[in-house]
Amino acid sequence: MDFTGQVGAMPLGFNNPKILDPLAEFDLVDPLKIAGQDFYLPATGVAESEATIPGPADLMDRLTDISEQYGMDTVFLSNSGAEAVENSLKICFDHTGGKYTITTEGAFHGRTLGALSLNRSKAKYRRDYPEIHGVEDVPYCTDRSCTAETCDCGFFFDDTSALRQMLDSGTGYVGADEVAALVLEPFQGEGGYRPPSDAFMDEIAELSDEHDIPLVADEIQAGLGRTGEWWASDHYAIEPDVIASAKGLRVGATISREEVFPDERGRISSTWGAGDLISSALGVATIDAIQEYDLMDNAVERGQQMQELLREADLPGVVDVRGKGLMLAVEFEDREHRDAVQEGTFARGLVTLGCGKKTLRMLPPLDVTEREIRLGADLLGETINAYSGAYNPT
Repeated sequence: MDFTGQVGAMPLGFNNPKILDPLAEFDLVDPLKIAGQDFYLPATGVAESEATIPGPADLMDRLTDISEQYGMDTVFLSNSGAEAVENSLKICFDHTGGKYTITTEGAFHGRTLGALSLNRSKAKYRRDYPEIHGVEDVPYCTDRSCTAETCDCGFFFDDTSALRQMLDSGTGYVGADEVAALVLEPFQGEGGYRPPSDAFMDEIAELSDEHDIPLVADEIQAGLGRTGEWWASDHYAIEPDVIASAKGLRVGATISREEVFPDERGRISSTWGAGDLISSALGVATIDAIQEYDLMDNAVERGQQMQELLREADLPGVVDVRGKGLMLAVEFEDREHRDAVQEGTFARGLVTLGCGKKTLRMLPPLDVTEREIRLGADLLGETINAYSGAYNPT
């Protein structure tokens, strides 16, 4: 049982008929990728195609539909999540003329040089590589139930916040009018699978609005129904100006409003900037299946089931069980215990994945069943109990 879904890139698991059946019979064409999208097609106003097999225009149409709550009407497709983040940065720099970017502690946004400059998770991702200048960071919320008064992660302190202090016109060290973008994971992934508190997100929303700072939501792992909403941002008060999506979408996508994207043709571009036809069709089929089969509701129900089963089991060495929808985490006392359990679950036929310093993450398929969740919880519990007797941290 794969409870990682290729780190979220297979949101409906392997060989799912919900995806394969709609694409079972079609004739391949050449080329399957569209080069120079921005040279041939306008940035907006691309009509939904009438082709039997949906393509890039149809995928763009689906993405603006599920992002209309933020007024988003424009999409640029690319190859990967890192490219989606890179293009998010580019359009924000172009739109604002700013020179600073704000990221968060524990952040992971990709492996290209620009995206790497925003990473604050593991040193090995950035070590000895050049970085873009002007990147500042603030703490990311580590307590999903905290308030400004109870916060102990360092974001809130002394009746203010790290971000508010940074941007203060009198005592701050970053001019708010010089900030090109605030880049945020609405549910932190690689850094530890942390859903933030409402207080943290309320402050982000208030300050980005107050200072008119473009807010980029990195939804590459958390988006596309994974948390029980189309975007993890939908759970909170924030209103992203740009969404970066990929993984389960099968292509990279930078989604925003027409006025945020550059007016100048070719300002952002990519040889395969329209995505390839097969990947676009898979992305459309994925979005359609999530809607048709109410898979976001299933994500909420099955995610709650998994959390309840693991909490009720009172497993030794586990210090926290958390998540939203089917973006789930089990945190252990230390890394050694986590690593031993990860290896043990694999030996028992359950694939999980580490993140952060001592956390195990799980991303079951969005159409996972009640029985499969129970099996997964049993396998995980069995592994933890088996290792607890021999486990002796030093």
